[in-house]
Amino acid sequence: MSAKKCIIIHGCPSKAEKLMNSKTRTYDKHWMPWIKKELIAKNIETETPLIPSPWEPNYEKFRRVFESYDIDENTILIGHSCGCAFLVRWLGETKRKISKLILVAPWKINSRGGKFRETFYNYQIDETIKDRINKIVMFTADNEEDDGKESLKIFHKALEGEIIELKGRGHYTIGDMGTEVFPELLKEILE
Repeated sequence: MSAKKCIIIHGCPSKAEKLMNSKTRTYDKHWMPWIKKELIAKNIETETPLIPSPWEPNYEKFRRVFESYDIDENTILIGHSCGCAFLVRWLGETKRKISKLILVAPWKINSRGGKFRETFYNYQIDETIKDRINKIVMFTADNEEDDGKESLKIFHKALEGEIIELKGRGHYTIGDMGTEVFPELLKEILE
């Protein structure tokens, strides 16, 4: 049996980010640096791929980057926001078996408009995904936006799994959480 590993797919910012340093962008903020550091300290291989132009989400761009990683039955996949929509679509298309799927503030509604977002979010969820995963967990917050709450319902209806609602976490961004520490996620990964 190969070792447990984790791949975290970041979300989609609303607009292009100005890059101060070409090596830093979307994935290296919020709770992701903290969780990656914690997992690596526990000898869990952890990757946070950088998706090109995530402010204009394109499924094929996400897929090309994501599929450069080795994904097997010991892999834990974690998505944040639109990263959840990508992971669920990819799992449905590829029929892959993984250990665990964790969706943090899942999003599946094109609330910002644009044809590229409509194409990214508009797909039928394959309900057989749940048959190929040992555990599915979805994190939401009592103060998540309405479209985020509706997105959670869409994913949960199709995939079932456990919903964990935390107080005051909003959309699980550093601004909403007020911290990068996310012990509840760490606990779910390690269980």
